[in-house]
Amino acid sequence: MTVSPALVIFDLDGTLVDPAGSITGGIAHALEVHGLPVPDGATLDSMVGPPLLESLGRLADVPAEVMPAVVHSYRQRYISQGMAASRPYPGIPELLDRLRAAGYHLAVATQKPEGLAKKLLGIHDLDRRFHSIHGAPDDETLPPLTDGKASIVAAALTVNHAASSRAVMIGDRRHDAAGAAANGIPCIGVRWGFAEPGELEALDLAARVADTREAGDAVERLLPLDGHAQAAAGSGAAEARP
Repeated sequence: MTVSPALVIFDLDGTLVDPAGSITGGIAHALEVHGLPVPDGATLDSMVGPPLLESLGRLADVPAEVMPAVVHSYRQRYISQGMAASRPYPGIPELLDRLRAAGYHLAVATQKPEGLAKKLLGIHDLDRRFHSIHGAPDDETLPPLTDGKASIVAAALTVNHAASSRAVMIGDRRHDAAGAAANGIPCIGVRWGFAEPGELEALDLAARVADTREAGDAVERLLPLDGHAQAAAGSGAAEARP
């Protein structure tokens, strides 16, 4: 019988990594290149987290016929400049090391294309700290997943052989809470990300935290390690990244 590990699932942009304007600036650049109006700063900030196609269509009114070209322009700039400009939030490497050392399994669930998520985490030497990394399809011309983040979170649970009762999600937006709730797991909301004013307070979160120390404390409170979890951590239920 496979023993369920204690699994902590992290969002990426706005939770692990500060895009440092690379997402909002890249979207503005792509819109300008194609002669489209650029939304105000608050609207651009709200586009961090959801699928790019959804944000461009719903918040920037990008016509369907030019959507592929806008996405291509954005992605080229993000790959060439954006990823290197982003930075892990203060205390994130230490939080991940703390949780790994305690015996937790760690995963990423993001609506960013999975290949880009892995590359971004690798650039910042974070990928090796996770047992698995899960994202949206790499083909960004496909429609956004109809279930939002639910199937991405479900993939993290499945790959790590983790029961929903032995998992917790950490994120900065309502999409993270919704993906967690769809899988029956609690969500910790972080205040350092891109949540709109009042967004976290309106959600049914297990905790709201202001820094990474509080995040670690919340994980340990909500998902205490017991003998079964520690056994799973040592059994290799999911292969750790090198």
